[in-house]
Parts: sequence; structure tokens; C-alpha cells
Amino acid sequence: MKSTFLNKLLSSQAGLSALALRIPVGIIFIAHGSQKLFGAFGGYGLEGSGQWMASIGLEPGYTLAFLAGSAEFFGGIALLVGLLTRPAAAVLAITMLVAIFSVHISNGLFMANNGYEYALALLAASVSLMFSGAGKLSIDSAIAARSEQ
Repeated sequence: MKSTFLNKLLSSQAGLSALALRIPVGIIFIAHGSQKLFGAFGGYGLEGSGQWMASIGLEPGYTLAFLAGSAEFFGGIALLVGLLTRPAAAVLAITMLVAIFSVHISNGLFMANNGYEYALALLAASVSLMFSGAGKLSIDSAIAARSEQ
């Protein structure tokens, strides 16, 4: 059965260019989400991330750390494999906007001053994937092909 909504959500003409974004950006988001959720890679886990978020005025800190960490971890996995890429990228773009405006904007552009340049680059990549879709070599592409049959 042909589903117009499903086809629009999953289809993509991006070819392999989206794959070049999905792999590194997915890995980066998975790593950052792992820091917040599990304390991996030198992160503070949910408790520590939640306390830090609360300390900068993001309340309830624990819940917001869970939401941000989940968006990054599971959204990163979705980007990496190319599953529901557009919705995952949209959630990640919103997550980066929150990070930019709640944490980094007052520090200016540069990372050396804890600025927003890195979050801005991840925002741009997320928005690009939101518009382009997953491209070839993705689960989205395989599902879209099956839905057309």
C-alpha cells in the first residue's frame, strides 16, 4: 500500500551526500548523549548533568538532562542508521537551539570561550538532514522503496 505521508517522510534524493553528514554527526550526538545519560566518555551521567542544568537555571534539571541526553543519544542512532532521519534531525536541531541560547550565546562564537560555534555546526548539519532526508544507504530509503511497491 502506497502511503503518501510515509513516502514524503522517508524518501530522499540526497544520494550519498547525506551519508557523509549522517555518520559523523550521528556519532557525535551518540557520544554526547552517552555522556549525559550514562556518564560515558568523561560525562557526568544523568545526576551530574541534571545538577549542572539546574545550576544554570534549566529546571527541572534531571528531566531536562534526560530529554537532552535521549534526544542526542537516540537521535544520533537514528541519524547513523538513517531511520526516521527527518524527525530525528528536527528534534536534534531544537536541542541545539536550546543549547545555543541557554548555554553558549553569552560566550560569543568561539569554542575556546565555550561559545556556540560547535553547537551551530551541529544545528546546521541537523537542519540540512531535516531537509534532505537520509539519502541512499539508509533504512528510510529501504522503507520508502518498499512502500512504493
